[in-house]
Amino acid sequence: MLNDVTNKLRLLRDLAATQGLDAILLQRTSSLAWATDGAAAYVNTASTNAEASLLVTPDRQTLITNNIEAPRLEKGEGLLAQGWDFRVAPWFETNTAIQDLTSSLKLGVDGLLPGSLDLTSEIAHLRTDLTPVEGERFKVLGKLCAQAMDSAARNVRPGQTEYEIAALLMDETQRRGVQPIVCLIATDERIFNFRHPLPTAKKLDRYAMLILCGRQRGLVCSITRLVHFGRIPEEVRRKARAVARVDAAMIAATRPGHSLGKIFLQTEEEYARAGFAGEWRLHHQGGPAAYEPREYVATPASTEIVKAGQVFAWNPSITGTKSEDTILVGTAGNEVLTAIPGWPVIKIEGFPLERPAILEID
Repeated sequence: MLNDVTNKLRLLRDLAATQGLDAILLQRTSSLAWATDGAAAYVNTASTNAEASLLVTPDRQTLITNNIEAPRLEKGEGLLAQGWDFRVAPWFETNTAIQDLTSSLKLGVDGLLPGSLDLTSEIAHLRTDLTPVEGERFKVLGKLCAQAMDSAARNVRPGQTEYEIAALLMDETQRRGVQPIVCLIATDERIFNFRHPLPTAKKLDRYAMLILCGRQRGLVCSITRLVHFGRIPEEVRRKARAVARVDAAMIAATRPGHSLGKIFLQTEEEYARAGFAGEWRLHHQGGPAAYEPREYVATPASTEIVKAGQVFAWNPSITGTKSEDTILVGTAGNEVLTAIPGWPVIKIEGFPLERPAILEID
């Protein structure tokens, strides 16, 4: 643990030196989790910024927070043992530590702060370079998210509202010690109408899509599965096979040394070969995952190079269908972290990797 924290501090100090800065301030929930071996420095799970800040200089590492959060961060999250110097103010007073400690410094921040350099992109890229320890944590998280999705999806029933289906998925996720930070549900025609379907009171007739981003110790896995009651319409089945092929091609191309731009161009070609050339324009295709569901989204212009040990969540979609899992890039091959044993699969000619099919229930 301490070795990982020490490595993160070194990366931040190297970044500061490269940018000509005296210090770096981290404020995002994801950045604090990354720098502290997964500490939870939030209260409101919807907040981008944490309830604490980390200030890193060449010779100091300071944690700035209030007296409400300090005891939990010190002992519950173990940050005192990591060597952070706590600067604590009463909750009812302004904590001036950031201004006091940085007034004469050239400062970089993982966001916007007047007079500071915005390092949002640079730090997001740092977060994607996972350590072996983080890779092992991702494997555990992937299995838990897969179990939660499997249990919830198999308990979906016609007549349930999307709210009820969301409650199933969130319950199965939370009871496994994973926080469902994204839970999207669509049924029937809403699957065809919306790419980001927040759950509603609509009742399920035959077709349901369940989408989960689960977080544990800062890391985030993504997974989507679809369920259909009765025979799947042939047009939906054709689209499901097409999107599965696009997904398989993307995963196969996500190998060390390949650029994201090249992978994206291959993805466009796969959509076209499947007869759905314009579908990729209707929703992003995913990208590297770590302490955000996507640390950044791949585009045709992306120049980043895939590295072994990174995690990706691709999510190609063709109107009415989608394919999404989280994968770990290995030196010899890729591992699907969110695979569900026993789930029906689509075998794709030319690719050894099977992709999940729509679960068809009589």
